[in-house]
Amino acid sequence: MSSAPPRSFAALRQPVFRAYFFGAASAMMADSIEHVISYWIMFEKFQSPALAGFAVISHWLPFLAFSLWSGALADRFDPRRIIQAGMALFMAVSLGWGMLFLTDSLHMWHAAALLVLHGLAGVLWSPAAQVFIHDIVDEKDLYSAIRLTATARWLGLLMGPAVGGAILLVMGPAWGILFNAAIYLPFLLWLARAPYRRKGVPEDRKVRAFADVVTTWRAVANNRVIISMTVLVGGASLIVGNAYQAQMPEFAHDLGHPDGGITYSALLAADAAGALIAGVVLEGRGLLPPNPRTAFVLAMLWCLAIGAFAAARSYPLALALLFVAGFVELAFFAMAQTLVQVNAPSAVRGRVIGLFVMSALGLRAFSGVTVGLGGSLIGIHWSLALSAAALLALTTAMILFMRPKP
Repeated sequence: MSSAPPRSFAALRQPVFRAYFFGAASAMMADSIEHVISYWIMFEKFQSPALAGFAVISHWLPFLAFSLWSGALADRFDPRRIIQAGMALFMAVSLGWGMLFLTDSLHMWHAAALLVLHGLAGVLWSPAAQVFIHDIVDEKDLYSAIRLTATARWLGLLMGPAVGGAILLVMGPAWGILFNAAIYLPFLLWLARAPYRRKGVPEDRKVRAFADVVTTWRAVANNRVIISMTVLVGGASLIVGNAYQAQMPEFAHDLGHPDGGITYSALLAADAAGALIAGVVLEGRGLLPPNPRTAFVLAMLWCLAIGAFAAARSYPLALALLFVAGFVELAFFAMAQTLVQVNAPSAVRGRVIGLFVMSALGLRAFSGVTVGLGGSLIGIHWSLALSAAALLALTTAMILFMRPKP
């Protein structure tokens, strides 16, 4: 396989992937809209940094516990059906929020339960969605497809705050989040008959939790690229993750915009906008071909941008720093994901992707401790700045001691 796709946006030239790209982007947008509305209501009702930290922990913990299991399912069964199950659960969670908002009966335990269910929906979706790429895209276009899929995620995250803020203002939280449930429906229906061309069907479809862990570890133990990229994204998720997004209402308040609405949504959108531009520029110009050393450097730049945002006292400067953070986060995350997927043995690809997802997303649960619960003790600005500094130190050590051999 060549180190870069021969044409820009090569995978989008394939009709099936193009439909999948926009479907995945719409589902991620709905996911993001739900967060915009639910995080704001939780902040307004409870004003608890600890609850916001718990939102991160409870949302991502299922990825830590079940990603490898979900990847094994994607290896052995039709990934379209697994993705559909995730979409159906996302819809059910949005409906649950809506009914609680309509009846004004939301309590903390309701919020915790819905966030856990949302996390379970995500863990069903993530490994299967990445495995499905290999079933619909030609091998020569895999680099393009993987980076574009990561871009679709950030396209959804970019649209989510803008659309979510508008829905919140026009429809209110209850009817807005009920409307949000319907956004998942077209993608769910498209998957029912989406083209699918898996090469071969596993004879043994039984999922074995411990045995799958052992098999996956043996398959990747000597692959320095897979190990180093999995550790890199795991460190980023463990220490910083996306916990600062759950605290964004308080950042908006401290930056002089306590009223919510467009100024709150703009902070979330700036991060996503930077990532979207990264996906478009890097894919369109063929820049930054996948390389482990480059991924480490980009991760270090992300640490610097996040740390500077934590210290910012100017709203425009905060927006600019979040844009830079989103740009380099997409670049290093998509690069690490690409390197893992194309180096994974085909027989256990879903499980290797599950291992990567467990590290990249599951470990974000603990960033709710460093940034969220830590913020309740020393303030969210200090907790985020110190977390970014710790990650920078760890990444510097990793680039010295864990980088793959050329």
